[in-house]
Amino acid sequence: MSKVAGTVATLPGGGEPSSPVQKVWKPELYKIQLDAPAPNPVRCQRILEDNNQAVRLYGSEYHGLMGHLEAEQLLSNASDGSYLVRRSPKSDGYYTLSVRFNKRTKHYKVFYKTGPGQGHGHYLREQDKHYETVHEMVADGLINFHMQLHASPIIQQINQQTKNCYQQSPYMTLNRRKLRALSNEMGKSSVSASVSVDDCDANTTTVADIPVDNPLISQQVTQQQLPPQDPMPLVYEKPHNFKVHTFKGLNWCEFCANFLWGFTAQGVKCEACGFMAHNKCSELVPPKCVPDLKCIRGVFGTDLTTMVQLHQCNIPFVVRRCVEEVEARGMLQEGIYRVSGFADEIDALKLALDRDGDKTDMSEAAYGNVNVIAGTLKLYLRLLPVPLITFQAYPSFMTAGNAKQTEQLQLMAEAVRRLPPAHYSCLQYMLEHLKRVASHYAVNKMNEHNLATVFAPTLIATPQHMTNLTEEIFMLSSLITHCETIFASSSSSSSTS
Repeated sequence: MSKVAGTVATLPGGGEPSSPVQKVWKPELYKIQLDAPAPNPVRCQRILEDNNQAVRLYGSEYHGLMGHLEAEQLLSNASDGSYLVRRSPKSDGYYTLSVRFNKRTKHYKVFYKTGPGQGHGHYLREQDKHYETVHEMVADGLINFHMQLHASPIIQQINQQTKNCYQQSPYMTLNRRKLRALSNEMGKSSVSASVSVDDCDANTTTVADIPVDNPLISQQVTQQQLPPQDPMPLVYEKPHNFKVHTFKGLNWCEFCANFLWGFTAQGVKCEACGFMAHNKCSELVPPKCVPDLKCIRGVFGTDLTTMVQLHQCNIPFVVRRCVEEVEARGMLQEGIYRVSGFADEIDALKLALDRDGDKTDMSEAAYGNVNVIAGTLKLYLRLLPVPLITFQAYPSFMTAGNAKQTEQLQLMAEAVRRLPPAHYSCLQYMLEHLKRVASHYAVNKMNEHNLATVFAPTLIATPQHMTNLTEEIFMLSSLITHCETIFASSSSSSSTS
């Protein structure tokens, strides 16, 4: 529940008291995709007496004229993901793609179409996806094979969802306050427009009554009240304009919270408001497209690597600005990062950062309680789809944390090198900040262990069912204590390798 009469919000299910939002993203599909085999072209070792067009199209993985059994034999001992392109003896206008997966070889007719627009490229069937290269086609196919084999229960759950899931969706969770603000603006427009309507129609405002320049009103707006939990108190309908989309980087479905898996055309995106979803999930999204929301869809809940590439920076501005404010006026605050700020004030600052970006006023005059700043930083890190210490790197960090003291720092240096560049830089920045906070322990009562206790559920990719984080806290405490040595060692090792 939110703050009422000066009380601090509390959340069911283990959510942090200072947070108006729990973790919203589901990592299981992403972790399964990480284990999918990578494409491995089998190069042709002989000189081909075949047409040059096929060689230009398929490169060295083209093996010329080759029968089914010969391809089977060539790939029989190859690793999963190995593939080649060949011309079957009885082919007529097509080539054959042979791919190894799950210790079996699969064969597909493959075609190529030239021309402008999205209709060109390599494909299996005209109505299927088209790819720039065969390598991309195989990569996408291997991911789909792998997901069908290992993720079918999760995919089945996605397909069995109902429209009732919308109120608990990440889209509503992350944008509830924004939708409420936009709805209030819509309400003002509808009220002003209804002044000239006859008394018998006073409770209804039609499209004709709304100012033409209001982009939010599309079909119908009435002043009938909906249940209080709906952030849009006015009945509002505008269909989404979903189009198949190839997402760059890592993206999650805003309806079901699961990863948008695949290599290309992973799902759909509304061209008006930016809503991202699986194809199946998009069929359940109600017609409540809010075009203005696209302009303030913000940084919270966006993948870290995507953020730093988008803003051309090493550290996301949310992290940098919050750290600067805490270091300016919160280092001597007793219980900094442990004491909670008010949930509605944290949510208000989140909205401001999403809307105004780096220009957001975070001064003491705007947010006098520095715990609100600290809580917003924790919220940002908690909402990262891929935690700061990633799923892939997590085992290496835990191995280092459990190692003998003589080996621990070297193993931790090796673990941080496993992080993507954006995560590496941000983790270093955060750890150095937390070490500076801990240096004031005599006053703020927050030493390395206390800070690790607060941040372990936020920074580390722990399984959702895990409640005992003793080992994670010890590992993170060591990271904070020795961060300068660990990253110096990591940098020197990287430069010499």
